[in-house]
Amino acid sequence: MQAKERLKILVKEIAVDGSRRAYQQIFDLLFVPLMNFAYPIVRCRETAEEIASDVLLMIWEQREQLTGVANIRYYTFVAAKNRALNARKKKGLNAVSLEEIDYDIKFDKSDPEAIFLHGELTSQLDYAIAKLPRQCKLVFKLVREEGFSYQETADMLSISTRTVNAHLVHATKRLAGVLKKDFRLS
Repeated sequence: MQAKERLKILVKEIAVDGSRRAYQQIFDLLFVPLMNFAYPIVRCRETAEEIASDVLLMIWEQREQLTGVANIRYYTFVAAKNRALNARKKKGLNAVSLEEIDYDIKFDKSDPEAIFLHGELTSQLDYAIAKLPRQCKLVFKLVREEGFSYQETADMLSISTRTVNAHLVHATKRLAGVLKKDFRLS
């Protein structure tokens, strides 16, 4: 079952039945991605963990209203972004721009596609991704790794879908260049 569908089923279970087991599964699925998303914004691991926990607690507390949420993953990422920006403001820091957010992207090694892309290829791709401009890496992560749509990514980052597309085209060209050059692929 696809992760998106699984989340929908789990959300229904906590919204309708108040299932603590389903909530724990949602927590396990979303805590680390939310923390990793908040961390580059707040630049403090403890604060990022707190934000992820707070967002997931909010999900539990508002579980009866969750049936009206179309995409729980998107909903929680937006909530995490807003809480992270508020945390920055409380610390007296200025708003963060896309250029300041630096994400590390790692392929899921348990995914069959990622297993195929192992060894030298994976390290070359990881290196190429690490060299992408920060905002390009962020967009790449949200669309390719987290599975958000162009529109969701654009809304989350307050940029246009054209900008999302431009970042993805840039990332794809860079990655294709690595494949062509290092592995003589066409």
